[in-house]
Amino acid sequence: MKFQTNIPLESQSENQIDYSSNVLLFGSCFSENIGEKLSYFKFKNTQNPFGILFHPKAIETLISKAVSGYVYTQNDVFYHNEQWHCFDAHSKLSRPSKEDLLNELNAHINVTALNLKKASHIVITLGTAWVYSNIETKQVIANCHKVPQKQFKKELLSVAEIEACLKNILNLIRSVNPSVSVIFTVSPIRHIKDGFVESTQSKAHLIAAIHQVLMGQSYYFPSFEIMMDELRDYRFYNADMIHPSPLAVTYIWEKFKAVWISEASFKTMEAVNVIQKGLQHEPFNETSEAHGKFLKNLQEKMKKLQSSYSHIQF
Repeated sequence: MKFQTNIPLESQSENQIDYSSNVLLFGSCFSENIGEKLSYFKFKNTQNPFGILFHPKAIETLISKAVSGYVYTQNDVFYHNEQWHCFDAHSKLSRPSKEDLLNELNAHINVTALNLKKASHIVITLGTAWVYSNIETKQVIANCHKVPQKQFKKELLSVAEIEACLKNILNLIRSVNPSVSVIFTVSPIRHIKDGFVESTQSKAHLIAAIHQVLMGQSYYFPSFEIMMDELRDYRFYNADMIHPSPLAVTYIWEKFKAVWISEASFKTMEAVNVIQKGLQHEPFNETSEAHGKFLKNLQEKMKKLQSSYSHIQF
């Protein structure tokens, strides 16, 4: 008897992620969930240089400016609620000082440009097709930074608009890194502030558009479908009933691992996991001989792993 519907998944026979890979992740907070798993297991990765970006236009703007070598100036920032902000970036980059913000923006745009060129894999997680444009400048923004909503116009990107946006993203990426594998996924987090029907419509537009652009070294991973169909139970959600619980994130990560992580990396992942758990261990007696031996053994395991993978640091 089966009590669950399962999304059919096929392991990638080529271009899988291993410990020599460089992974660059853009998009909604679910991209950071995957990024945190990659970081835990010590894969080389860079997550959201401009912070969480929810819609494809924001990601397109970042990649376009990174590829073109854009330099942010005082014309790109504004002061609001005692902080300096940029409409292209998440508020985690906002700063009390204009100069500090510009330094942050230009440092992170350079990081983005560098990682676009050296990435072996780019994971793009799309969260919503709803966007806000500045009424005065007509600019589609990444983040409102709590500026009054009357200054923006809200609209739903059409499938055709998203398709054009994604094609441009792929062309920009290929212009600096022709061989990179690009993995698209749709965030399982529902944007119910837009409305239940509106959130579903938004996800449908994203999914339809992605499947119009998949070819060559671009792929789709069904995060949204796994959450909706395999984890169709509120016990897999956080208390807000919107975000996936840690258990759900781990479940989807295991599916991602089965498809995209090289089987040859599993042994190293387990060695990393043993060390990570050891570092989290809280001893009953820090001065005991047994704990001293435990720490020495842990250090030896770290040195052995680092002798094979110099980028791994604990």
